[in-house]
Amino acid sequence: MKIFAGSSNLPLADAICSNIGIDPGKISITAFPDGETFAKIEENVRGEDVYVIQSTCPPTNHHLMELFIIMDALKRASADRITAVLPFYGYARQDRKDQPRVPISARLMLDLITAVGVNRIITMDLHSPQIQGFVNVPFDHLYSRIVLLNKLKNINLNEETGVVLAPDVGSANMSQSYAKKLNLSFALIDKRRPAKNKVEVVNLVGDLKNKHVLIIDDMIDTAGTLCNAAETAVKEGAKSVTAIATHPVLSGEAISRLKEAPISKVIVCDTIKLDKEKRFDKLEIISVADVFGESMKRIVEGTSLSSMFKGF
Repeated sequence: MKIFAGSSNLPLADAICSNIGIDPGKISITAFPDGETFAKIEENVRGEDVYVIQSTCPPTNHHLMELFIIMDALKRASADRITAVLPFYGYARQDRKDQPRVPISARLMLDLITAVGVNRIITMDLHSPQIQGFVNVPFDHLYSRIVLLNKLKNINLNEETGVVLAPDVGSANMSQSYAKKLNLSFALIDKRRPAKNKVEVVNLVGDLKNKHVLIIDDMIDTAGTLCNAAETAVKEGAKSVTAIATHPVLSGEAISRLKEAPISKVIVCDTIKLDKEKRFDKLEIISVADVFGESMKRIVEGTSLSSMFKGF
């Protein structure tokens, strides 16, 4: 196998290669003066099993185009099998027609990826798991809970002292799963969206008084949902609030909101590279490189992926 990395998350790509025990493939990615992306594979890939690591995080469209160009270069260089490794899959929230005359962009992006010639897709914690059915190539959906549960178990909470709070109905299944694995109670916030990226808390189901609250979601984008949930938890008598998410998108005013919110710690994964300006004292980053590395090794060996998640 050979692994090539796009420019979106080189630290994670290097960590995955280190876990597997191989060096990253040699690739040059540059841009023409007018902004067009150019990629050149700097080593032979004829007949090889090739993996391309690229998070489609902001700037999303740029990273997607870079992914397409890298995969096209590999296909034309006679790579035998191309696997797109997408630690974070952008456009996942546009997975249905929830109003007239809108696209299903989550399907469109996968159509484009498969049109370039990808043979397999690996990603982590999709916003909507049904996206796996949008393509007719093998689709491996990995879970960050392998590393996050190990971290959260060290907090030493139980059903009497801790509660997992789902910040909206969409994250209820994930939150219930964590509550069951951690042996904690469960609570749910019913929210409304008066406008895009604006959230209002309407109802709370569950008891938060005198408990340590864990708010778990698949991503933190503008942090509006998360911060509103944290404020609600404190109003309801919570002792502390810890926020956990897989994908730290952190767009717009997310950083300032998280700094000001009544949250003691924000735990995220490294599916998206965070530059220094996006890091703050409350933030803790946990690597998922071992999860991706192990899954890729199992794919090459032809062994089970689902057994990785038994017990988690």
